[in-house]
Amino acid sequence: MEFWIGLIGFSLAAYSVVGNDSIQTLGTFMASNERVPWWGMWMYAGGILAVTLILGYAGLGEWLGGDGAADLTFGKYGSMFDGGQAFPKLSWWFILPPLALLFITRWGLPVSTTFLVLSFFSLESLPKMLTKSLAGYGVAFAFAFVVYMLLIPRLERYFLEKPFAEGEGLLRSKRFWTALQWVSTGFLWSQWLTQDLVNIIIYLGDPAEISFGLFLVAAGLLVGLLGLIFYQDGGKIQEIVRVKANSADIRSATLIDFFYAAALLLFKYDMAGLWSGGIPMSTTWVFLGMLAGREIAMRARIPSLRTGSVTTMVISDLGKATIGLVVSVVLVVILHYAEGKDLSALF
Repeated sequence: MEFWIGLIGFSLAAYSVVGNDSIQTLGTFMASNERVPWWGMWMYAGGILAVTLILGYAGLGEWLGGDGAADLTFGKYGSMFDGGQAFPKLSWWFILPPLALLFITRWGLPVSTTFLVLSFFSLESLPKMLTKSLAGYGVAFAFAFVVYMLLIPRLERYFLEKPFAEGEGLLRSKRFWTALQWVSTGFLWSQWLTQDLVNIIIYLGDPAEISFGLFLVAAGLLVGLLGLIFYQDGGKIQEIVRVKANSADIRSATLIDFFYAAALLLFKYDMAGLWSGGIPMSTTWVFLGMLAGREIAMRARIPSLRTGSVTTMVISDLGKATIGLVVSVVLVVILHYAEGKDLSALF
């Protein structure tokens, strides 16, 4: 029974986690390539997903920043259970997080899948995940604000004023920027996978014990469900990207992807003991922090973008993420209370 619960949970998590978090990695990609057939973008992203899974399963994860062990979670699973706590016995309660995520995502809320899913498996890891995620929002906000205030405004102003035109150099060459944006998206997508695959793979138990047959089934489900998300054009949650300043310009989208990938790469390593490089974190909070810093800086430096209230936009995004966090913690408390488990790890 545990096997079937795990497989059902994995399937639901594969769709709901990638569907919710596609805004972070593939949102700008889809927004700026709306003329490309959905299956073309799916083949590209699906290929990177397949290669990332193969590298993790074969123990070649160091190419993507992992520790080189055969691990589809790239070290995240081990960091959750390094305190000696055992992997929990799966019950039907564990189907609740991805089911809740399915409904929440349809409302357009950018929920942290890390909090919602992983806290069910390791309550002890929640405080550390929360600390690292909040630090991620602050660091990403400050990083994007400084970069877009000091280095990028002239480029973004140029992008707004100068559309693509052949024979006008690289800054106005759509072919060049399209190639560059696909490369940056590929790098970002692979970095996100090494951070968040644990939110899905954990339903299969210890990644070191996954058989080759189960690996093939899991990889096929992940790639297939990713195609469904592309077919749906990202769904309701994609609106968070579409309303951001100039995000549909492929040149701006390239810069967003590059800086977000750099932020995720930064958090793989422990910075002076501020956070644990291996502990899972909410990439949703990192992404929203980066978008907020970018939006405030761009509107401060480019007068033509000062339409509407940037404060309302930032608070709205942050509020949605906070609602997702509260829902996650409430569900975790209900589950552990119903099973009679100790809740002291939360305090």
